[in-house]
Amino acid sequence: MLARIRRRVNVGRRRRRIMPPLWRRRPLVSVALLLLVAVGLLARRTDVHVASGNDYGTYHGKVFEVVRVVDGDTIDLGFPDGKQRYTRVRFWGVDTPEVAGSGRAPMHYGPEASAFTKAELEHRRVEVLLLERKFRDKYGRLLAYLRLPDAETTFNERLVATGHAYADWRFDHPHKERFLAAERSARDSGAGLWRDVRQDQFPRWRQRSERARSPTTRPGRTCRRFGA
Repeated sequence: MLARIRRRVNVGRRRRRIMPPLWRRRPLVSVALLLLVAVGLLARRTDVHVASGNDYGTYHGKVFEVVRVVDGDTIDLGFPDGKQRYTRVRFWGVDTPEVAGSGRAPMHYGPEASAFTKAELEHRRVEVLLLERKFRDKYGRLLAYLRLPDAETTFNERLVATGHAYADWRFDHPHKERFLAAERSARDSGAGLWRDVRQDQFPRWRQRSERARSPTTRPGRTCRRFGA
């Protein structure tokens, strides 16, 4: 009896050694499975938003309704984006303080900036202006300037000029110098967030930049000017 069991075990071991892997026994099946996995991964990526190559023709110079204000510098347009019901837009060249979310307290002037954008844009129609070289950020949001009907400047610049947003100089764009000039004016006059903001209340990227520009400025000190 014991000898019979040993023979069966040995036969099973030999069969496992002889049996080639699936990709060698059925190469076509293996290739098909790999293709299915690749297609699935690609579909997951493209479902997030439409191909950026089509964004310029789809959005640039067109007018859409703002159906929701997410925060001071992010809104949803009433236009489908791939399989998404709305198109999420992040404003070019500006950074408003964050509102509360994900267990974090709101940043200084975050609620005010969000309320300002909501009062000015929600349920209104805006013209979307894109750059030809970059359409989306790493989160799949459309990067754009927005302009209200008959407005002389973009809403992005208006946010900065009224002290509801920082000019974000981390990324180059055609209106960068205009936004920086608008911020200098708002900061010098103490408009909006510049009335009483402290350096330690800036966004982290801005704190690093301010320390590099003004090494003697201490956290907790109210800042009104560059290098102040």
